[in-house]
Amino acid sequence: MKGLLPWLGVLALVLLLSALRMRPLATAVSLAWLAWCVWTWIRPTRRGPR
Repeated sequence: MKGLLPWLGVLALVLLLSALRMRPLATAVSLAWLAWCVWTWIRPTRRGPR
C-alpha cells in the first residue's frame, strides 16, 4: 500500500488543479511526475568498486 500512496497523491493533486481550472499547472505536474518515474526506471544503478 505504501508504494501506491505517491501515485494516489499525485492523481489527487492533478484532479484538484484541473477542477480549479489550473490545467496548465496540472499538466506540468503530470509531466514532471512522468519524467521522474521514467528517470528512476532507466537511470543506471550505482555500484561500488569491487
